[in-house]
Amino acid sequence: MAPPQGNDSGKSVRGISRRSLLTGAAILGAAGALGATAGCSRVDVTGATDGGHLLDELREKNTVRMGIASEPPYASINKKGELTGEAPAVAGAIFKKLGIAHFEPVPVEFGALVPGLHSFQYDVIVAGMFINKARCQAVLFSDPDYESKDGFLVPKGNPHRITSYRDVAEGGFRMGSGIGYAEIEYAIGNGVQKSAIQTYGDQIAGMEALEADRIDCFAGTALTMIEALKAGHHPKVDMTEPFTPEVKGERKRDGGGYGFRTGETNLRDAFNRELHAMKRSGELLRIAEPFGFTKEFMTDLTAKELCSR
Repeated sequence: MAPPQGNDSGKSVRGISRRSLLTGAAILGAAGALGATAGCSRVDVTGATDGGHLLDELREKNTVRMGIASEPPYASINKKGELTGEAPAVAGAIFKKLGIAHFEPVPVEFGALVPGLHSFQYDVIVAGMFINKARCQAVLFSDPDYESKDGFLVPKGNPHRITSYRDVAEGGFRMGSGIGYAEIEYAIGNGVQKSAIQTYGDQIAGMEALEADRIDCFAGTALTMIEALKAGHHPKVDMTEPFTPEVKGERKRDGGGYGFRTGETNLRDAFNRELHAMKRSGELLRIAEPFGFTKEFMTDLTAKELCSR
């Protein structure tokens, strides 16, 4: 029996222990692997040609399996062992509106989300995944439910008055960022020298580098840095206002959404209808706000726009 959806307020999705999550992942992972090799009648990852029947199947089972990766504030397991995050809270509300009351979260590493979807370990990716052209070749995305902004972690008081990548370049400042982060490309596009950029494993390592005066700022997505600062373990670190980066006058707008197997357009379209209704009514913002997704992170971007870039 799947656990109940839990708290409809969006603050957390309760009643699921970390142990049961990990056990479920192992069981479903094995089942998915077997399905990918033995269940030939359902291995076609391109999905059905008639829009798919997954929505009907999920309604019959009254349960949807959600693939998640632990990255606050999108989706994670909190200190009490409970599933929490903006993505499962929003997805849970939408699936409930579609007549599916229960869910089974399946935690995997972020890089395993797409393969896990294709091997039928779960029915939908619920991880705040950025929508881009490369991913759209493998995943059928909903429209985004949030728009990403960038921000800088800086020493307390922001002594260098850094608010943009152009400021970093013109001031000759030392910048940190995460390994493989898009912010590195944005910085270089604004004239920051590669030799002035150091990479770190995460925002925590970036804050430690700031405190040790190894860098002058750390660039990343605003939402993850807001979450990192909440712990309060780095009182000497501040954060700048979130902003949309620009490169050569072009605004770099990014957004994240929910991923379905290609071909399952009936389910994706039904999900989108409820998502847009929640945007219009303000319900989406009410669910997302406790996780730091304020009005400035709401978006009118579409998956079609993001998939074309």
